[in-house]
Formats: sequence, C-alpha cells, structure tokens
Amino acid sequence: MFGINMYFCTPIFDSEMAKKIQDPDYLYSFLLPFVNWNTRRSYRRFEVHGKENLPKEGGLIFGVNHSNTLMDALVLLSSNNIRKVFIARGDIFKNPTVAKVLTFLRILPIFRIRNGVAAVRNNDESLNKAVDVVHDQVDLYLFPEGTHRTKHSLMRMGKGLFHIALDANKQFGEKSPVYIIPTAIEYGDYFRFRSTAMINFGQPINVTEFIKNSTEENEAVNINILKDQLHVEISKLFTFIPDDEDYDAIWEIVKMKNEKRAGGLYKKMLRNRDTVTKVLKYKEEKPEECKNLFERVLDFAKERRRQKISVMSTAKKYPLLNSLWKFIVLLVGLPYFVASAAVNLPVWLTTLVIRGKLKDKAFSNTVSYGVKLVLFPIVFIIGTVLLFCFLPWMWALAGTVLLFFSYSVFVDYCELCRRWISDVRWTFKTKLRRQYESLNLNNLF
Repeated sequence: MFGINMYFCTPIFDSEMAKKIQDPDYLYSFLLPFVNWNTRRSYRRFEVHGKENLPKEGGLIFGVNHSNTLMDALVLLSSNNIRKVFIARGDIFKNPTVAKVLTFLRILPIFRIRNGVAAVRNNDESLNKAVDVVHDQVDLYLFPEGTHRTKHSLMRMGKGLFHIALDANKQFGEKSPVYIIPTAIEYGDYFRFRSTAMINFGQPINVTEFIKNSTEENEAVNINILKDQLHVEISKLFTFIPDDEDYDAIWEIVKMKNEKRAGGLYKKMLRNRDTVTKVLKYKEEKPEECKNLFERVLDFAKERRRQKISVMSTAKKYPLLNSLWKFIVLLVGLPYFVASAAVNLPVWLTTLVIRGKLKDKAFSNTVSYGVKLVLFPIVFIIGTVLLFCFLPWMWALAGTVLLFFSYSVFVDYCELCRRWISDVRWTFKTKLRRQYESLNLNNLF
C-alpha cells in the first residue's frame, strides 16, 4: 500500500507555507497515544531493537520493508514518541475526503508512472514537502518496495527514497548530514490478530559522506549503489529468505525448526537467520539431496495444512501433555471467554463480515485493528455505564477491569483453542508424525 517507485522533482524550498505537514497539531497529538496504545495491544509481544543506531542529529529517512499493509505504518508510528511523516502511493488520495484524512495523519502522496504522466506531474509539491520534512529533522518513513507483500523477502526497490535523500543533501547536506536508516519489521504471523511484531533499526547510511567520497558524477549510478546497499542492510535485520522457487520450502523448515524455542523475538529472528544460512549452504553443497528434501518438506506441509495442524504442534516433543495443560487453561477461562464473546459480539462479528469480503487477505490484520479501534471504545463505555448503573460500585469497578481486557482475552482464548485442537490432532496422527521425523531436520540443520 505504501511506497514510491519513480518521480520527477524540481527542488524548491517553500518557506512561506502556512502550515507544514510535520508541524504539531493538537488533535493529532491528543489521539496519538490512544492509537499507539491500541497498536501495541494488537500484538501479544511487541519489541523495538536498534534505537542506539539512530543518529542524534541530521535528517533521517527510514527505508522499511513492506509486508503487512497499513499495520506496517501503525507499528512504526508506535515505535517511539518522535514525530513522523509517511509517504504513500498517490492513488489512495483520489477521494478528497480521504485525502484530507490522510494529510491529517501526516501522509504525503507520491504518484507513480502507472498512475499516468499527468498524475506524476503533481509530485513536485509532495516531494518538496518531503525534503522540507527531512530539513526540519522530522523522521520521514518510506517503503521503497512500492507495494506490500506477505513474505520474508524483499522486492526490487524504487528510486523515490534515494531521490529525496540526494535532493535533501544538495539543499542542506553541508550544514546537517542526511541519513538513510535501514529498517525491518518482522511479524509472527501476517494474518492472525494479536500475533507478534518486532522493529529492528540498522546501521545508518550516511548519504552526505557517500556523496562526498563518491567519484561518480552520474546521479543514476549513485542511486543504484545506494539502492543495493539499502537492500543488503535491510536483509540483515529480519528473517530474510531469497525469493526464488525454494522460498516456501525454506520457510517451512525455518518454522518447524524454531517455532517453539524460548527467547524474545530478536533471538528468534537470529535463530531463523541461522537456519536459513544452513539450509542455503546445504542447497549449495548437496543440490540433489536438497531438492529431494524440499519436495518432501512441501508434501508434509501440504498434508499438515490439509489436516489443520499448526506448525507449532509439530515442534512439541510431548504434544499430549501440551494439549492437557491447554485444556485445563481453557476450562478455567471458559466463563470469562463466554462473557467476553457476548459483550464484544459487535466487534468480532463486524470483523468477521469485513474480513470475509476481502480480496487481499493481507489486509486481515488492518481490518481487525480498525474495527477494534472504532467499536471497542463504544462497547467499553456502554458496558461501564451499565455496570455502574446496576451494580454496587466495587463490583462495577471489578467488572470494568474485566471488560477492559475482554477483547484481548477473547482473541487469545480463540487462538489457544485452535492450538489445543491442533495438538490433539497431532497426538493421534501417527503416520504424519513419522513423515515429519523422516525429514530429520534437527540433525541436518
């Protein structure tokens, strides 16, 4: 959804703008904590790493992988309390009302060649504003891939981010350095609400120093060098898998190897990367054996999904024991779950209806987030009023606390129930478990 690929820009600095998009706004500042809190509550685990890599001074342009539609921007927005401006594709600004809302949200439009030459001509103003954002040392975030894709990989990057960086450097680089910050977001699941999210900021690319030391006068060549460098640096920050015919098999192996091991999200990412490295090495050294393994892994994954068994269940050494403790937790929490499901019926039912109509399933989490953001406060306010109207204040207060956590409990209970059913199935699928053991992944990698 977010991103840019190509534009044409004449550097003009508009110092007489009445109000800049990056200027403080009282309503925006008032709503921001609520939005950020909801974003973090949309994930069971939320981690930010690499803040120590961010320069204290200078213009910062963040280049980020784009894998989960609008949630990418929301996750980045909630990473810290520093002011941010985003750039999005221009076609979503066609509706005047939507355009006003997006501008209020500090999002600038950039049109691409596919939108037509006439649309591209409208880029000058936005691009000058983008350079002005960097000049004011407000963080500017772009998704250089140009579109979202639910993969642990990277697509070809457009030139827009690098044009902005070079234009900014031309205008004020001698006074204040311009940096490109490689940034990666890694999700536990692209489609399930309340999964996990991790942001990882990498080592900055000093554009000012790069241009000073470059012997190349051709701007296009310098842009390509920066593109390649950013691609490499982002790929170091998350579980990166080459996007080729073996992607699916490698990702299945990574999940089966590391899905249930202890540690935070960052450590899990490092384990994932280590497994990818070992698999790629095996592929290089023993191509025929690896090809055979990949085929067997995909056959197993297909059968696993057909029988509705989670990859997490396959990582369990004693699935029966795991299913037993899950059953106890589900039994104890059943009354709270039933109550939570009842009071949150408008939220989850609306979410199911909208998600069922989606053509692009990548928007699933965005829909879940948006519906909860809008409807749950209404449910909470009405429920709180009713509790205090009909119950003694102490009971009403306790009910309000339970109501406050009810939707998260409802979602997490459903997820635990799904995993419990999967563990039970895995326990009694002897043939499938033998198929898994025959892969011998633990010894190979």
